[in-house]
Amino acid sequence: MIKFRHLSDNCTTLAYSPLLRAALLTAQYVEQNGSIGLTPSKAFKRVFVHWAAEHFDWPGMSQEELFHYNKVLNEFDFPPLELLHFLLVKLKLGRHIKRQFKLTKRGAEILKSPYQLFAELIPFYLLNVDHSSYARFDNQLFGNWDVWLNVINVKVDQGATETHLFSTFYGGTSEGQPDNWRERVAFRALVLRPLEWAGLLAGEKTEGASFDERYYFKTPLWHSALELDLDSELTTISKH
Repeated sequence: MIKFRHLSDNCTTLAYSPLLRAALLTAQYVEQNGSIGLTPSKAFKRVFVHWAAEHFDWPGMSQEELFHYNKVLNEFDFPPLELLHFLLVKLKLGRHIKRQFKLTKRGAEILKSPYQLFAELIPFYLLNVDHSSYARFDNQLFGNWDVWLNVINVKVDQGATETHLFSTFYGGTSEGQPDNWRERVAFRALVLRPLEWAGLLAGEKTEGASFDERYYFKTPLWHSALELDLDSELTTISKH
C-alpha cells in the first residue's frame, strides 16, 4: 500500500521536487503578472515558456540545453511545462479565461502552502496520470505503482542502475548489453522519469557505458514523504 506522509510547509526535502518547484514558481509569476497569456490553441505563450525555461532549472533541460536545438520555445518544446499546465487545469488550481491562464480561488490558497500543493499535485501525478501520453509513444508495461514503488524502495536503497532495475521487473537484460530496448525505454518513461520529476528519485548518467545507462538513487524526499509496505525489509537488511 502506498501512503504519503504529512509534511510541514518548511520541510526542506520538498525542495527536491522539480514539479513542485515549477508549480510554485508559476504561481508566483501569475501573482506578479496577473495571468499568463495563452495562444489560440490554449498553450502558454512563448514569453512565459522562455521565462519558465530560465527559472525552472529543470534537471536535464536547462535553458541552454532547451535553446541548443530551438531558436524559440513553444510549450510542447518543454514537456515538463506542458505537463504542469495540464495538471494545474485538471486539478482546478488554474483555469483559462479569455485567452489568459489564471489561478482559481482554490488554487491561489493551495499554492501558498508547499506541502498542500505537494499533497495535491504529486500523488495525482504519479498514480493517476497516463504517463505514456507524455512519453509520446503507446508502449505500456505490465505492473502497477504498488509493485514498482515497493520493489524500487528495496533495490535502490544503496543505488542501482536502470538496467538492474529493469531486469528485476522484466528480465531479458544484462549489464552492458540491453535487450528489449523498447520495453526499457517504456520503463524509463513510465516509471523512472515520473519518479525523477516528482523528486523522489535522482538519476545520473553512467560514464563509459555503451548505451545511455543511468544510475538511480533515492532523494531525501523519498525517505520523508513515502511510507511503503517493504520499509520493514530495509530495517531487516540494515541489521545484517
